[in-house]
Amino acid sequence: MIIQLNTDKNIAGDERLESYLGTLIKEELSNFSDNITRIEVHLSDENSQKKGENDKRCMLEARIENRQPIAVTSHANTVEIAVNEALEKLKASLETIEGRLKKY
Repeated sequence: MIIQLNTDKNIAGDERLESYLGTLIKEELSNFSDNITRIEVHLSDENSQKKGENDKRCMLEARIENRQPIAVTSHANTVEIAVNEALEKLKASLETIEGRLKKY
């Protein structure tokens, strides 16, 4: 599973963040790793330098073998919370798809 990190100009996409997200995503999605070819992480701060509620945005896009990609989005006060909430949404979507595939 390849993990690609994309950030806007307001969020530093440094090695520490890349390493943290890579480890977190691989652990959280380990049950689905056989079917996922790539995860794209898009992080942005929608209010730029201004303070605001839920201004950090995380969009996760999962590329699944022989299927259409799935995208989920989450907004929160911190990047970490936004990523964790988006991961929970993505896991729920993947579990739904996996359940449908097992029916047929």
